[in-house]
Amino acid sequence: MVALNPFHDNVVLLTGASRGIGREMAFQLADQGAVLALAARDAESLEQVVIECRDRGALAVAIPSDVSVEETCKRLVDETITALGRLETLVCNAGITMWALFEEIEDLSIFEKIMQVNYFGSVYCTHYALPHLKKTRGRIVGVSSLTGKTGVPTRSGYAASKHAMAGFFDTLRIELADSGVSVTMAYPDFVATDVRARAFGRAGKPLGTSPVQEGKVMPTDVAARKILAAAATRKREIIMSRRGRLGLWLKLIAPSLIDRIARRAIARGR
Repeated sequence: MVALNPFHDNVVLLTGASRGIGREMAFQLADQGAVLALAARDAESLEQVVIECRDRGALAVAIPSDVSVEETCKRLVDETITALGRLETLVCNAGITMWALFEEIEDLSIFEKIMQVNYFGSVYCTHYALPHLKKTRGRIVGVSSLTGKTGVPTRSGYAASKHAMAGFFDTLRIELADSGVSVTMAYPDFVATDVRARAFGRAGKPLGTSPVQEGKVMPTDVAARKILAAAATRKREIIMSRRGRLGLWLKLIAPSLIDRIARRAIARGR
């Protein structure tokens, strides 16, 4: 059973906090009385999230950051410690995505950009946060995707980055087994955010509109609640939809069926 406010007075560094799941996690953590260091590239949107968190009674600071840059991640952790004195939870949530068939891609640089944010951003932040997390026997949370478990058409670069995250954090969990630091991996299905409208298309430009039926997928508040509940209990991983849990079981016995299901999900946009 999860305590009523498991993150009360817990110092949390959350990346990708200005939008989507990250924004909602910031609000829910604020409601629990967490102490927040919030990071994102969009300084203006990030500041609005911090103001809302403070209005909810939380101590929160904004640290605008681009996690694709190693030096910025070091500064992010250093400023968190300077401002808040300690670090007990790191949530690697920042991410970007794509929506294009591989053979139609005109700008291959999107693969590097996606990997830099989703994978290397997690690696950099974790590397600099880890000494502090070991002192507090804290938590690491990686927000991946079902595409980190199985390939999905139109998402080749995104799936690669999320598979890389899974491999990194699963390995780190084993290495940290005796340290008191837990590693929780979250694997959301489609969640109603604006991330797909900002996804790279085949020419390397944002799509502008979402190809997903956003009103028919998981709301951000539900996704955030599930991730934080798993982190609170130091759960190994959470597959966040019934379709996802069923799909991973089917993948063991009928992998070609999962390929067809993935194609259909993308075609339907849900």
